[in-house]
Amino acid sequence: MLPRIFLSVVGLLYAGLAIYCAVAPNKAADTVGLELKGGSGRSEFLTVYGGLEMGMALFFLFAAWRPEHARSGVLACLAIHLCLVAFRSASFAMFDGITTSTYKLAVGEWVIFLASIAVWWKGRP
Repeated sequence: MLPRIFLSVVGLLYAGLAIYCAVAPNKAADTVGLELKGGSGRSEFLTVYGGLEMGMALFFLFAAWRPEHARSGVLACLAIHLCLVAFRSASFAMFDGITTSTYKLAVGEWVIFLASIAVWWKGRP
């Protein structure tokens, strides 16, 4: 039951982020320090941020809905967030001028990553 609840929360979080990126792309991009240039920049942001986040949301929600897929969904969540925290941590070492909003995103990524480990560990055979 815990994996399904966890995946539902993460899935809904990503669905909300995807919708935010779709309905307020300029504000969302500004929050993460991106500049949307022309139609191509807006298209790329909508596709990569909105589309990819919605795809992740649907995957996590599907895994939550189908109990036989919950463990795989948690493993996927763990792998995705491992990569996010690794690349985010590298970016902090490589770049200056990181804003508070980026640090807040990093905290959220770490929380989901650590929660993924905990849910994965608790559900091991």
